Amino acid sequence: MQKVSLRVVAMDVPPQDVITRDNISIKVTAVLYMRVQDPVKAVIGVENYRYATSQLAQTTLRSVLGETELDELLMNREKINDILKHIIEKRTEDWGVEVSAVEVKDVDLPPEMKRAMARQAEAERERRAKIINAEGELQASEKLAQAARIIGREPAAIQLRYLQTVTEIASENKSTMIFPLPLDLFKGLLESGARRAETPALGLPEKASGEPLSAPPANDKVRG
Repeated sequence: MQKVSLRVVAMDVPPQDVITRDNISIKVTAVLYMRVQDPVKAVIGVENYRYATSQLAQTTLRSVLGETELDELLMNREKINDILKHIIEKRTEDWGVEVSAVEVKDVDLPPEMKRAMARQAEAERERRAKIINAEGELQASEKLAQAARIIGREPAAIQLRYLQTVTEIASENKSTMIFPLPLDLFKGLLESGARRAETPALGLPEKASGEPLSAPPANDKVRG
């Protein structure tokens, strides 16, 4: 008489060397959860149901992953687990064995592939950082253009902004401040100077050297 346990058994699938569809060599391990559903078939239908199930799991793992790309293996692990479970369970049904789950446990990549993936991830992060920086510059330029239009309609706004900037600078200790003065403050002085330059200066009549100056006209005497 042979006793057969009906409890669930966790069976480790040994590491398998697999070449993926995109020609990358990897080493994969998995775990299989099974239990005997029909003890008669497990004893009569196969010589050693545990050994047969383990060999079937190894060959199925190599076959399925050989038709899968590495990116799909890393991203769609659940999908691959379901495919493995469906294939193995269909084959072990005649042996009275029920497969409850198959899980890909570890994927060992070559060192050069790990370095390449690290460079790819770094480049992706740099790309995202540049995109975020460009979006920030775009939003800042839009706000600056909007502010320029508002200041253009309200000239006093630039004076308020100037005073606010001076206040922010004055709040810092040990800082040298340079005050740019707007030309509008000197507009009146410049216009006044220009008007004076255009007005001709009044002076004495010019005489050649040696010529006597004309005497002032004498007053007529009043005859008595």
